[in-house]
Amino acid sequence: MSLELRVASKVVGSRHTSIPEQLLRLSDERKRGGEPLTLRDLITMIVLEEVEAFRQRQEERRLLRVLTEREIAEGIERGKIDPGGHEEQRQDVDPHEAVRVALQAFEDQLYFVFIDGVQQQHLDQPVQVQSGSRVLFVRLVPLAGG
Repeated sequence: MSLELRVASKVVGSRHTSIPEQLLRLSDERKRGGEPLTLRDLITMIVLEEVEAFRQRQEERRLLRVLTEREIAEGIERGKIDPGGHEEQRQDVDPHEAVRVALQAFEDQLYFVFIDGVQQQHLDQPVQVQSGSRVLFVRLVPLAGG
């Protein structure tokens, strides 16, 4: 069984204030064991999913693809048509380090987390999520010079 969450993020103080909402399917293993899901667990699960998605995107960029007319039109709108085939330097991401950094950033109040509109305050507090819940990450950007 898995949870299907709607995950979005906003950046306060940036011209690009929002990253589009995406559906994220997370394993519900922890809840089956009877232990409550904590904010720490939820952030960890989301970060690990994002690291895996990043790895997949890197791999896809290495392959040369034949683009559909729709993909070409979307590329024109974005200002870049990318058929892949890049032999870029592969970025290795340590998933455990990514989780550590994300949890530390929450503790340092570099971002806030809202679940179904309710701000979450503590990493080890139980959270109530269900399929369809919306998780919003609001990242704070310090003002220039301060």
